[in-house]
Amino acid sequence: MNIQAPRGTYDVLPDQSAKWQEVEQKINELCRLYQYKEIRTPIFEHTELFQRGVGDTTDIVQKEMYTFQDRGERSLTLRPEGTASVVRSYVENKLFGLPDQPVKLSYFGPMFRYERPQAGRMRQFVQFGIEAIGSKDPAIDAEVISLAMEVYRSVGLKRLRLVLNSLGDTESRIAHKQALIEHFEPRIEEFCSDCQTRLTKNPLRILDCKVDRDHPLMETAPSLSDYLNEESRQYFEEVKGYLEELGIDYVVDPNLVRGLDYYNHTAFEIMSDAEGFGAITTLAGGGRYNGLVEDLGGPESPGIGFAMSIERLLLALEMEKVEIGQSQNLEVYVVAMDQSTKKKAFSVVKDLRSNGISADMDFAGRKLKAQMKSADRKKAAYVIVIGESEMESGRVAIKEMATGEQQQVSFEEIAETIQTKKSLEE
Repeated sequence: MNIQAPRGTYDVLPDQSAKWQEVEQKINELCRLYQYKEIRTPIFEHTELFQRGVGDTTDIVQKEMYTFQDRGERSLTLRPEGTASVVRSYVENKLFGLPDQPVKLSYFGPMFRYERPQAGRMRQFVQFGIEAIGSKDPAIDAEVISLAMEVYRSVGLKRLRLVLNSLGDTESRIAHKQALIEHFEPRIEEFCSDCQTRLTKNPLRILDCKVDRDHPLMETAPSLSDYLNEESRQYFEEVKGYLEELGIDYVVDPNLVRGLDYYNHTAFEIMSDAEGFGAITTLAGGGRYNGLVEDLGGPESPGIGFAMSIERLLLALEMEKVEIGQSQNLEVYVVAMDQSTKKKAFSVVKDLRSNGISADMDFAGRKLKAQMKSADRKKAAYVIVIGESEMESGRVAIKEMATGEQQQVSFEEIAETIQTKKSLEE
């Protein structure tokens, strides 16, 4: 029986994992600089959390969740996104009682959605996200957006576009909702069944419909920007002002609504403009969710956050031809000429590793020529050959593979010499 990975899942093989590790390292460093502390939540939650938090009119809840009953007949769901779980933990663990607000949290881990697999969009995917809960200061909105942009810049991406919109406060959204109902209702039978259901529950979701996106009423739908009250307009202007202070370029798109029900005020997406990226160019998205904490049983605690797909980040790197993960290459390959020198080679490898230098050797009994080819395939920076003459003299040649240059040193000097060469290269 030929068992394969389930559709929509994949294996991260060793030649790719180095890229993942470098992305994670850069993310961790940025979170340290911005002071976002990691939180780890369960991979599955009670289904009600996502129905209430994400919204029962969203595609995620209606079509994409992996939901099952456990042996106690409780309905559980593999998490399709991170915010609801983080907010649930914030409420359950009473983080709103901490003296320092907002509470700044980050997460990194697998999410699950049942949708058609395509490049950079799988059924199991990895998200990095942050949440700042407990502040309604427009400056924190700009900080959250800034951190998202810095993640992409830190790995070398340049073809980026930040798109903003304001979804307004409750008053603005109620006025816009009524206008949308009046706009779509006379011809709602021309829309898909999902949109017909959304008309009275959440007509804003109609604007995000993938089935009816080309319907003529979409072009003439009332814009939310026309229904923003003065408070919402002022808030959005302040967010834009802070972004300008940070030197972050942006484009305002009044049609940006995001796919989750909990958003209000600031909403944003970061797109890739890289050639060949495909039709779906969104790399990350997020926004403000004042009211979500209260919906999940907590006190008034306004929040904002974003989530980004690591798979889509790696796809963008591929499209822009940016290479990362090179720091994982082998530094020293130690060649044993025969069995009589293998133990010494093994000892040298151990000593190099003890000094923080990546080292490897042959474990397949190959001849000198085959071992040199292996060192080349592993992209070793240096090669050391140990034979009878080296054992007798107590000295070896450290060969730099890129230039062919060699340096004679004693066995005791190997690690120190490699470290010196590394520091000169840096």
